[in-house]
Amino acid sequence: MRRRQLLGLTAWGTLGLVTAACSAATPPTGTTRTAYGSDPSQWADLYRPSGTPRGVVVVVHGGFWKSQYDASLGEPLARSLAAEGWAAWNLEYRRVGNGGGVPATLDDVAAGIDALAGTDLDLTHVLALGHSAGGHLAVWAAGRSGARVPLTGAVSQAGVLDLRGAADEGLGSDAVQAFVGGPPGADVDPLQQVPLAVPVRCIHGRSDTNVPLSQSQTYVAAATAADADATLTEVDGDHFVLIDPSGPVWQTQLDLLAGLAR
Repeated sequence: MRRRQLLGLTAWGTLGLVTAACSAATPPTGTTRTAYGSDPSQWADLYRPSGTPRGVVVVVHGGFWKSQYDASLGEPLARSLAAEGWAAWNLEYRRVGNGGGVPATLDDVAAGIDALAGTDLDLTHVLALGHSAGGHLAVWAAGRSGARVPLTGAVSQAGVLDLRGAADEGLGSDAVQAFVGGPPGADVDPLQQVPLAVPVRCIHGRSDTNVPLSQSQTYVAAATAADADATLTEVDGDHFVLIDPSGPVWQTQLDLLAGLAR
């Protein structure tokens, strides 16, 4: 499937039908797959640059935590990151509908990031790049304690960062309720976890109708009020412009990652 066909779809419901057909049953050519558990969804693909990596980026795909959306969404980003000199770790995890939800999904993201300790990569700079629900998981992971491989920063691409607000609005056909299984507490909600000890960079399309811009605005306002290092970059476009490496917004995100690695 062509990337433009996938990214041209403007509703997660239609996108899910496409990604299900594109699911990576086997590792893409030129990558190394690492299983961090026994479940078929517990793996990560490593994309290496041609030279010494400038750092590691954990790519966390979105899809409202639902099983019909998978790590094929992160593959174009991971390939582009490797071409730009990064080691990209495209992470898959259990989702709602295939054994995921709280706490399984969170356990998987933690274990999948910690599995980087078994590689030969320099882990001085380990950043997370997450889209939509993946933005939630990326920022949640940036705040976890006791990590074997701690994140040094996170970029949230239209992330669901205020779970209580998202639940109240019924985002994703009540996706938060299905994911959490009850009221979102501080153990799962990034907004309730501020301030973090590592920087968070939010980027969000002004025309996003899937995850409203207010999600990022509310998070960054609360984080900065608590003296955390958090910024928001607003861009033209919808929910999916952020995961198009051929589009005009991708360079902005590469710049955010480069800034976090300096």
